[in-house]
Amino acid sequence: MGQRIAVLGAGPMGLAVAYQLARDGHTPVIFEADDRVGGMTAAFDFSGLTIERYYHFHCISDHAFLTMLDELNLADQMRWVETKMGYWYQNRLQPWGNPIALLKFKGLSLVAKVRYGLHAFLCTKRNDWKPLDDVEATGWIRRWVGEEAWEVLWRRLFDYKFYGYASNLSAAWIWSRIRRIGRSRYSLFREKLGYLEGGSETLLQAIKRDIEAHGGEIRLKSSVTKVRIEGGKVQGVEVNGEVEQFDKVISTIPLPYVPKVIPDLPEDILQRFKALQNVAVVCVIAKLRKPLTENFWLNTNDPDMDIPGLVEYSNLRPLDQHIVYVPFYVPGEHPKFAEPDEVFLDKVRRYFKKINPSLTDDDFIDLRASRYRYAQPICDPSYLDRLPPVSLPVDGLWVADTSYYYPEDRGISESIDFGRKMARDAVK
Repeated sequence: MGQRIAVLGAGPMGLAVAYQLARDGHTPVIFEADDRVGGMTAAFDFSGLTIERYYHFHCISDHAFLTMLDELNLADQMRWVETKMGYWYQNRLQPWGNPIALLKFKGLSLVAKVRYGLHAFLCTKRNDWKPLDDVEATGWIRRWVGEEAWEVLWRRLFDYKFYGYASNLSAAWIWSRIRRIGRSRYSLFREKLGYLEGGSETLLQAIKRDIEAHGGEIRLKSSVTKVRIEGGKVQGVEVNGEVEQFDKVISTIPLPYVPKVIPDLPEDILQRFKALQNVAVVCVIAKLRKPLTENFWLNTNDPDMDIPGLVEYSNLRPLDQHIVYVPFYVPGEHPKFAEPDEVFLDKVRRYFKKINPSLTDDDFIDLRASRYRYAQPICDPSYLDRLPPVSLPVDGLWVADTSYYYPEDRGISESIDFGRKMARDAVK
């Protein structure tokens, strides 16, 4: 007998939960506050171009994502591209991301280069993250690469991604990021990344159609204000002042919202959710008449730029215009997050002209800024130990977000994999 299950949030994880439930004969109803599915993968109309608000790319190791493409008959829409990385340092654009580029890198001694390269190589070979779980990341990196490589290649990445949280992050979490990019190489010298024809929207709409075809329901602009719990059991959800009955509830909304939406959880569980930290993002997307660089990924170390890097998306997915994403990560409580969009747009114009002096004002077709308050969980040492269990001590209630597949970083494939597993566990 199929169960009627409320799913909170229509990001990739929530969609994956509902997709699995519907295919297994249950009736999921997704509640999404936004007017579209996708969460951080959602697309918007960028003056005639439908594109994600925040950049995404795929690696050859994204198995759960590739499996779903097969199931939805989308595998033929996948494209793999040899991409390039660069490093902007000392007012110079340098190649990056392979041993030759590292050896030729200007501004670093040979010893520092060897130590940096050895560390990156060993990270891609390591599989067991547990020994790194309770190790602090900046100290771990500095011990391996030395102070010189830390200052040139790492410190600003930490400073402009994590600010005051930079000195208390898990080494396992940072290692997983190094490994993911390292394993996207199909040789020591070549990096291969992927995109889907039409972007993430192709996948999102296919999942949505599949959920509905199997009897599920997706309700947009429908924010759950409260999950009803009585006698230690889930009763249903409150939406727009109405109470709807459900057998179970699976929440995939960002964890900081959980205490507000599920206030009747045991006090110790609420406190664990409230203690979690997150960084926000203001992500500027620019549409240009000509390319900024030839790189997909550009790390930046420049005293005049308060960013760790930028992504020239059209160097992965060919588009009629040149598209560049510039993420400004910043704690939500930081004064910078409250600054108007124009401040960030002006910075981007200035940074681009510095990197590529041939750019003129006329080359900027359009610029747009998107904000996401809970963009990046702060994963400190032994992070998983402090998270409440996914299956909460309330009958019929499951809660998770992208934090739960630590030490992996946020990704569409990881969200799909976790969401499908959670759906299966919830109906066992």
